Amino acid sequence: MKNLLEKTFRISESGSTIKTEIVAGLTTFFAMCYIVLVNPGQISGATEGPIWNAVFVGSIIAAVAGTLLMAFLAKLPFAQAAGMGLNSFFFVCFVLTAMNAGVDPVEGYQAGLVIIFLSGLVFIILSATGLRHKIATALPECLKKSIPAGIGLFIALLGFKAAGIIVADRYTLVSLANLTDWSIAGPALAAFLGILIIAILNKFNVKGSIILGILATTVFYYLFTATAPVWDPTPIGETFKDFGEIGITAIFKPESWTNAFSAEYIGGVFSAILLIITFCLVDMFDTVGTLYGAAAEANMLDENGDPIRMNKAMLCDSIATLTGSVLGTSTITTFVESSAGVAAGGRTGLTSLVTSLCFVVCLFLSPIASIIPSQATAPALVFVGVLMLKNFSKVDMSDMRSAVPAFLTLIMMPLTYSIANGIGIGAIAYVIITLCTGKYSKQDIVITIIAILFAIRFALVFTGTYPVYVF
Repeated sequence: MKNLLEKTFRISESGSTIKTEIVAGLTTFFAMCYIVLVNPGQISGATEGPIWNAVFVGSIIAAVAGTLLMAFLAKLPFAQAAGMGLNSFFFVCFVLTAMNAGVDPVEGYQAGLVIIFLSGLVFIILSATGLRHKIATALPECLKKSIPAGIGLFIALLGFKAAGIIVADRYTLVSLANLTDWSIAGPALAAFLGILIIAILNKFNVKGSIILGILATTVFYYLFTATAPVWDPTPIGETFKDFGEIGITAIFKPESWTNAFSAEYIGGVFSAILLIITFCLVDMFDTVGTLYGAAAEANMLDENGDPIRMNKAMLCDSIATLTGSVLGTSTITTFVESSAGVAAGGRTGLTSLVTSLCFVVCLFLSPIASIIPSQATAPALVFVGVLMLKNFSKVDMSDMRSAVPAFLTLIMMPLTYSIANGIGIGAIAYVIITLCTGKYSKQDIVITIIAILFAIRFALVFTGTYPVYVF
């Protein structure tokens, strides 16, 4: 076995050992395993039901498949799973939109999977033709840095809302929850303590700080609400049943494709095209940022300063997104938590192999997941939002050509409850300011095309062609 692993992953050649790779794989898993609990709740908007069950199984299998691709195709110590922010965006665009339109949210969920499938297909084409690299280098740096930061604010907002810490207000839009009512204040306090616990554990470099925070918050929740968790072993069968009936079959249903381009479910063909572009772009820059960061930490950059085997890593990412859509989950992306495994010494695909095997075990933990309330997973959303905001510090705020588009991208995502709106408004602002200040160049053609598409989309909403809640 040792010789086989050595031959497959060239562990010694990479300056590592089998023991180190195994420890690194476990480290990466415990750093990102919170996604097993968070992703189903984010996509379904609930902690139970057929969509939750389908996504629970689908997201785990997709994580296994994507991480195995990294292990054997790219042979890199990076793991993949459903991207944070993109899963929330999926819920808002498809599941919530279906609810607002008065149609079955399951059908909205299945229509959304078609959009994810197509975005993955576009990503594969871009990666295979080399266009991905050209697009990645053509977008303005201010938008590259503000998009992940805006997504961070967006998912933090969702986390505070799920925790019950902030609530809707007819006069001020949002406000602090009514803390005089302990039935509201208790769960909110549990979630707030969870955020602090994750931060403290992370400060001390405790492995698995997020999942430990989720478990601690669960304990606080039941203590503060004076209730007991209900252990129900039956969801395992029901979970796999829903996965088979509404998850893995979605993109094979003709009605899913019809709904994906209908005005009722998505907002029409044009909205569907923009959604495909948006999911593809966000996935692309999320993955590029993660690869550069993790590869730099592991000293795995080539002579040009690019991650080694980057094209293969991007191909793994696009194939995983395609696979994830078939399995019933949102966009799969390379996880920034892979850096934890790299920091532990992971240098080869064996790290990814170990991580993927750990995810397999999670398939049979749905009874445990069923007792964890949404207030317990909310701290994970807020903390991930904190981590994603660090990108914004690299924006040149002294240059208004960078500062204004970056700020609009950042702030409009949470305020309009849409990642796409933030990207669109930021892109339009950048192009207009660049044109008016005489700084326009050939490199701005890509962002101009994106800005024009979004401008058309906003015009269609303004004229009432598409409903405003879509997108």
